[in-house]
Amino acid sequence: MSKFTTYLEETKTELLTKVSWPTWAELQGSAIVVMISSVIIALLVFAMDFGFDKLMELLYGALK
Repeated sequence: MSKFTTYLEETKTELLTKVSWPTWAELQGSAIVVMISSVIIALLVFAMDFGFDKLMELLYGALK
């Protein structure tokens, strides 16, 4: 049990003194980049899905 207690104490010390936390402005900037990237990726996936759907409709229509 003492190893676990030591682990928790060292973890707390590391998080409070050794970790460099981002500033509020950096956090906001990163969040905006993630949101924009997510929208772009969603649009790309939508475009590929839509294109594949139309291609399959064309191929299935030619086979009838």
